[in-house]
Amino acid sequence: MKNAIQYLVTSILTCLMLVACSGGNSAAPPDLISLPNAFQPEGIASRENFIYVGSIPTGAVYRADITTGTGSVLVQAQAGRAAIGLKVDGRGRIIVAGGGTGKAFVYDAATGQDLASYTLTLANPTFINDVVLTPDAAWFTDSRNPVLYRVPLPPDGSVAGQETVSTLALSGDFQNVAGVNNLNGIAFTGQLLIAVQSNTGFLFTVNPATGVTRKIDLGAETVVNGDGLLLEGQTLFVVQNRLNQVAVIDLSPDFATGTVRTRITNPSFDVPTTLTAAGESLYAVNARFGIQVVPDTPYTVVRFSRP
Repeated sequence: MKNAIQYLVTSILTCLMLVACSGGNSAAPPDLISLPNAFQPEGIASRENFIYVGSIPTGAVYRADITTGTGSVLVQAQAGRAAIGLKVDGRGRIIVAGGGTGKAFVYDAATGQDLASYTLTLANPTFINDVVLTPDAAWFTDSRNPVLYRVPLPPDGSVAGQETVSTLALSGDFQNVAGVNNLNGIAFTGQLLIAVQSNTGFLFTVNPATGVTRKIDLGAETVVNGDGLLLEGQTLFVVQNRLNQVAVIDLSPDFATGTVRTRITNPSFDVPTTLTAAGESLYAVNARFGIQVVPDTPYTVVRFSRP
């Protein structure tokens, strides 16, 4: 009987070890996710187990499963459209900054259906570069003009009309420089907006009620070539695209000052532009600016860990 009990206990322990080992060997998400050749991506967003990536020249949006890396084009290319920065809201809608079109676009994140199109500005030049979502609105940067654009997000889940689009003129510390890219990535603290000025490397808070900007004091540091932003609590991630790095900044509780804690580099970075959080990882899209694009030019999204 004693031997039988020992055998039973040993068998149970062996089974438990096999189960544990099996779980520990489950496949990790891929470190690189391939996009369609010649896709020319810029913006990236996430929802649940999916990432969404926009195509600059075509307006297409690609959706990929982060667990497998596989995906397909969700929003088809359309003439006269572009996709720069983008976000996905809690109702499953993709909200896209339209670059030089001066427009914003809204799509269904499940089907790719076209839900809305907004003319944000008729200014020339313009470049609607990025978007952030607050509980009641989508806010867009214009890299060529000292303004932000606001499109309401009605609480009943409906799509706002063109007549609700408004423009917020910026004042205070931010100074727009003609002929270059100025405000780019944008984030939301819960009360204030934060935007990065690519050409100077300065960060600013923006009061969404008044448009008053205040420069965030980083001491001697800047984030030149700052592109996409990701804010998690008091930690701000700033993609510095052509420098192939992501600055990690610890912000003060009032967002008036910040300290660059570290800069993330990765051998797979190839001019990353924007990033998003999905699962336990961060994902940055490689825009590969400056190369000659041919039909078989490859593009990727890079997965990496928080520092």
